Amino acid sequence: MDKRLKELHLDKGLVVGALIVDDVLHPSRVLAARRSTPPSGRWEFPGGKAEAGESTQDALVREIREELGVRVDVGQRLDPPTGGRWPISKSLEMELWWCTVADEPSAGNSHDEVRWVNGEDLDALDWLDADRDALPLLVAALRTQEERWVECGSDVGLPPADPH
Repeated sequence: MDKRLKELHLDKGLVVGALIVDDVLHPSRVLAARRSTPPSGRWEFPGGKAEAGESTQDALVREIREELGVRVDVGQRLDPPTGGRWPISKSLEMELWWCTVADEPSAGNSHDEVRWVNGEDLDALDWLDADRDALPLLVAALRTQEERWVECGSDVGLPPADPH
């Protein structure tokens, strides 16, 4: 990150969000969480604010454990088309990270529902504005995987069976 861009981030709080997918190599669904705290009823990618001195990955692991009761494996970051971080407000920015979980997440104190959603159904949810901004890239990633499976001969949205 160049010096000017780094300086722009110094005075902003950091929120980390998890793009929890069913399979990191062949994602077909992502986990959405409906907030039970203000702004209640809106959907988001689970996560929260990073604490001072905490790495983004450590913050994400902590937040997902607190919010969903599961351990998350953190993959690559999904940057906005312009680079850097996703803007939330004048004082907050967000980083989104591809993640997987081994256990089934459950709604905790911050959410009243969690739901696995495919690319076609993402737009139907009432997303927080900052999370909604990431939907086109997320849908493209999920669609790319679906198209690869169809090209390989699968007609049910699953990877083709191993012939061995």
